[in-house]
Amino acid sequence: METNNGLTSRLDVHLKMQPGSTAAEIKLAPGQDFTAEAGAMIAMSPSITMTTTTHKKNSGGIMKGIKRMISGESFFLNHYNGGATGGSVWLGATHAGDMFVHQLNGDALIVQGGSYVASNSDIDIDLSWQGFKNLVSKESLFWLKVRGNGTVIVNSFGAIYPIHIDGEHIVDTGHIVAFEESLNFYLTKAGKSWVSSILGGEGLVCKFKGKGTVWVQSHNSSSFGSILGSKLKPR
Repeated sequence: METNNGLTSRLDVHLKMQPGSTAAEIKLAPGQDFTAEAGAMIAMSPSITMTTTTHKKNSGGIMKGIKRMISGESFFLNHYNGGATGGSVWLGATHAGDMFVHQLNGDALIVQGGSYVASNSDIDIDLSWQGFKNLVSKESLFWLKVRGNGTVIVNSFGAIYPIHIDGEHIVDTGHIVAFEESLNFYLTKAGKSWVSSILGGEGLVCKFKGKGTVWVQSHNSSSFGSILGSKLKPR
């Protein structure tokens, strides 16, 4: 697959130090570029150039930046170009955990806020409204919708693994990292009754329906934050 300028839309990504503290090395050909979340860069070759906008490269869009902030991402995006000789860019993530690389072919991926790392510059990153069902589940109302042709890099809190669904599957709300747009979901109780669901510590879960893939993380950032917060001394 090639873009209009003849460069491949598939990024050359190498994941290192998996799964606990994964970093992504992206090798750029001369003139090739990609977009990443602001603050994700660990290191880069001196031949690489970086520019910053609120949306796509050479395109501002203040509303796009505001929408990403609502979903839990940063207002700005950084755009890296390989220059005349090419080079490498190393990216990290906020959460200690794994990453996965996904190839889009005109379709969309729904990604939880804070998990987007990088993608081809032509891929569109927008807000995805997941409805009031997420408010009831204490998760974010807004996620990211990443659509286009090219590579997307997503990170998780802890290890990450895909669940391929053809029919129905139940996933805890706090462990969802991303899912294909072909899947629908609704909230339901984890146990046979509300009492067993609440006493069992699970409460509400997501029941996915359709055919597609959901990526799940081994740790729940909300639960971890609640435990850690209670142990921190007030300043």
